[in-house]
Amino acid sequence: MTRRSSSSARASSIPAALFDEITHAGYFPQLVADVLDVTLAGESVEGYLVQPETTFDEELRRHLTVLVLTKTRLIATHVDDHEGDDDYPASAAATTEAVPLSGIRSVAMTHLVARPAEYSNGLTQSATELNLAIGWGGGSRIDLTPASCGDPDCTGDHGYMGQTMPDDIVIRVSGAAEGPAALERALAFAQQLSVATSR
Repeated sequence: MTRRSSSSARASSIPAALFDEITHAGYFPQLVADVLDVTLAGESVEGYLVQPETTFDEELRRHLTVLVLTKTRLIATHVDDHEGDDDYPASAAATTEAVPLSGIRSVAMTHLVARPAEYSNGLTQSATELNLAIGWGGGSRIDLTPASCGDPDCTGDHGYMGQTMPDDIVIRVSGAAEGPAALERALAFAQQLSVATSR
């Protein structure tokens, strides 16, 4: 897609660098930019993360998540393919959610590091994946694992143990799939968001 005209760009709250990343993601960039711009409502952008994803569950589905940090809010924009109808067989659903920074309860980062025994170069050199989970109380998930008593010979059923994790939004960035630069950008945004929510 071509870049927006200068008159349209001037009317937008979206910085040129962010619009370029949205365009590079290649998934309905003007739609993504416009729904994000509506939610920004003129507030300036402090930081952002653009994360495309493709999944396959009987058919190929594309998704795009754009996280934008302002001085007061985290704006999450998610666009994905939507099942259409007879009139509009191809559709996209674009959702935005604006969360006050004061309402964010947790910013959780899980770093996947290959060969941890050889770790020495810092996360940007050694991490192969980053999972960023942001929680504000809208949703959570429970990870269950079988419980045990510690006796390796015990065959009794000890039920399950669970851990509740924030699951309002989870972003997975893989260095192998998306490259080290994408991993660095995600880590920088996660740090910026973590600091902003601690004030």
